[in-house]
Amino acid sequence: MRQFIPFLMAAASAGSAEVIVHNPGELPAALSGLKPGMVLKIAPGDYPGGHHVSSVERLTIEALEPKKPPHFKGGANAWHFSRCFGLTLRNIRVSGQTGNGLNLDDGGDLASPVTGITLENVEISDIGPQGNHDGIKCSGLDKLTIRDCTITGWGGQGIDFVGCHHSLITGCKFIGKDGFTASAAVQLKGGTSDVIVEKCHFTNAGERPLNIGGSTGLEYFRPPGAKHEAARIIARENVIEGSVCAAAFVGVDGAEFSSNTILFPTKWIFRILQETREPGFVQCRNVLVKDNKVVFRRTQVGIDINMSDATSPGTFRFERNRWFAEDRPASSKPRLPVEEPGGTYGIDPRAKL
Repeated sequence: MRQFIPFLMAAASAGSAEVIVHNPGELPAALSGLKPGMVLKIAPGDYPGGHHVSSVERLTIEALEPKKPPHFKGGANAWHFSRCFGLTLRNIRVSGQTGNGLNLDDGGDLASPVTGITLENVEISDIGPQGNHDGIKCSGLDKLTIRDCTITGWGGQGIDFVGCHHSLITGCKFIGKDGFTASAAVQLKGGTSDVIVEKCHFTNAGERPLNIGGSTGLEYFRPPGAKHEAARIIARENVIEGSVCAAAFVGVDGAEFSSNTILFPTKWIFRILQETREPGFVQCRNVLVKDNKVVFRRTQVGIDINMSDATSPGTFRFERNRWFAEDRPASSKPRLPVEEPGGTYGIDPRAKL
């Protein structure tokens, strides 16, 4: 597959058909005529949601004028893409959906992931607002890139990965909103592995801005039979402001949380949890937390790390983190499950931000 994907991209650029949609009335005909490798450019304006595209490869959907993105309003989902290998979606707006903003999946073929999707400069807002409704729902996708997207106000997860692998979330913004029941900004679960979340900004982005792991029904795991919710996850160079905690590690088998800035969580700094407890599942383990800047208030954070039973906190490693309790600098040193080499306590790390 590593050789196949570049070939598809070259073929698309060499012989792609381009279709321009000027108004909502032209969109249904354009969608009914989609072909592999087509580039669909959509003019500025308001468009209805509720579009479904299945099994069209190397498709590009983008704004005709990138600085004036088309706005897809309402519907259960704005767009649902099923088994669309090599899809590129960029420079569009989505808002007001009752289900998910975007839904991308493998069509239920758990053994055959969809590869090569890119989402770029997509703005999503006001999804839900109550219940498990995601800004971007991804199931069974590999080699997925989500870049420079903004999600504001959602009911479940901003981005939800179920069984996704070898993927990147970079440069995105997640902004929570009153009245929306956001549980997480980024959730990585259901056998998800080898994912990087980097250079993102989280502002009051749900109860768990980064939910590395989670709880998934066994029938939804990809690959089937995986014994971890998430594995080999990297979260680096993010800024996480507010929320009940900065990150939760839940049923994880290996992760790195490094060079992030945490500002004022309201109850805990981290959580170490085990929610999937089926026979054979690994206990949450093998997480490296290093080189982070952590600023908090002792009047809010009494317990630094919230830990449940059936986890392995002794396998966690904390190294060279800089901890600062703004209201009580002398009480900055956290209680960790293991000793931390190279930690700094009581000195404000923001001076060098």
